[in-house]
Amino acid sequence: MIIAANLKTNLTRAETLEYLKSLESCLSKSSITQEVLVFPATSSIVAHNGKIIVGAQNAHGAIKGAFTGEIGSMHLDEFGIKTILIGHSERRHVLGESQEELVKKFDFYKNLGFKIVYCVGEPLEVRESGFDNMMEYISKQYEGIDTNYENLIIAYEPVWAIGTGLTPTNEDIASLHKELKKKSASALLYGGSVKVSNAKEVLSIDAVDGILVGGAALNAQDFCEMCKIAQEIEKN
Repeated sequence: MIIAANLKTNLTRAETLEYLKSLESCLSKSSITQEVLVFPATSSIVAHNGKIIVGAQNAHGAIKGAFTGEIGSMHLDEFGIKTILIGHSERRHVLGESQEELVKKFDFYKNLGFKIVYCVGEPLEVRESGFDNMMEYISKQYEGIDTNYENLIIAYEPVWAIGTGLTPTNEDIASLHKELKKKSASALLYGGSVKVSNAKEVLSIDAVDGILVGGAALNAQDFCEMCKIAQEIEKN
């Protein structure tokens, strides 16, 4: 399974270093063999060797250039970063990234061989408009994306569940993931208010290949507990 932590705009570089140290220790003591990804805030990106793969929450689709407020691939290269999160709902809905922009970014980092965690999902009003409308909305987020890219991971995140404590029913997650598996054979993660208390039931759902965790991952020990849960489920 793939267990990923999106730390968003949290933790300084010093705090991130301590987080990674604590998490590495826990993973090692627990003999975790799952794939563990951590996406720190941009200013907290660090070079890291260990079980954890450190990735970038965002970068511009360029090596460098006149892109004020952005970083390029040369900045990721400095830290040995080869993994990136693209299309998160906060980039789409809060910061206004269009599908066209995301496709350009996807293609740029695909051509560099990056592992890409590509996010899709729907807001509450779309979900409430019916299953067909919801699938049409999500399908548009796949437009222009190479769904056969060998280093692609898809993360499904219902926008209305992120940070709210709300989650779809297990049946809803199962049916949605089953549909999304038809669009890509890539690993498919679930995200949206995942925490220690519900990680086991979410990870046990068919077609769920892992989780993308936000706020509940800020505590390294809690996040490690989710990795342990994934380890136990995979053993069984």
